[in-house]
Amino acid sequence: MMSRNTVYFASDFHLGSPNSNDSLKRELKICKWLDSIQDTASDIYLVGDIFDFWFEYNNVIPKGFSRIQGKLAHLTDLGIKVHFFPGNHDLWTFGYLEKELGVIIHHKPLITKIHGKTFYITHGDGLGKGGLWYKFLKSIFSSKLCQWLFSILHPDIGVKLAKLWSQKSRKNNRNIDNTKLKESLIAYSKKILANRDINYFVFGHIHQPTEIKLSSTSKYINLGDWITHFSYVEFNQSNLLFKKF
Repeated sequence: MMSRNTVYFASDFHLGSPNSNDSLKRELKICKWLDSIQDTASDIYLVGDIFDFWFEYNNVIPKGFSRIQGKLAHLTDLGIKVHFFPGNHDLWTFGYLEKELGVIIHHKPLITKIHGKTFYITHGDGLGKGGLWYKFLKSIFSSKLCQWLFSILHPDIGVKLAKLWSQKSRKNNRNIDNTKLKESLIAYSKKILANRDINYFVFGHIHQPTEIKLSSTSKYINLGDWITHFSYVEFNQSNLLFKKF
């Protein structure tokens, strides 16, 4: 009998970027990884920016991504819990992924016990000090008014505009110092740690696989990405391991 007691974490697939051909190659690789862990996984945490852009109209979703959607639905049909954290590129989820794929959506940071250890899990964008302009933009994009205004655009127009925005955002982010982002998330983690015992802080967003000891019982984890690193984290009751596929 199969023993599903391992928990997996990954983030920042950015499916759809930079073009459909390159995205499909990564999507196929991600599906092979999911195939490889389905016999041992109890939970899979997808910690943000799985899609480079995502918006759920009432009767339309962005085309493509059929392979990963089918794979995630298959995993949940097997009884594996798939947790989906919207990131800054795929924050517009309104029920399709839960209903059709059976995934569990987490719009806010999750504090949960896994094999006796306490995890703090979230994508990581807009946390910590600084980034006031980004935080302002995120508050607008998260508003019901903004979402409604976007929804009344024809998908051919809305999706094209969103992809252009995403490309522009990525170019701008190349000039951002990831060291400062990492330091901000570490400071954010330490602030929480001062008031609550957390064994593992798990983030995406920065695209750099990182493991830093915060205290004798706590670590900061950044999952990396599936653009250049193809990294993930495996937690099997007692050991947390970084791996590449």
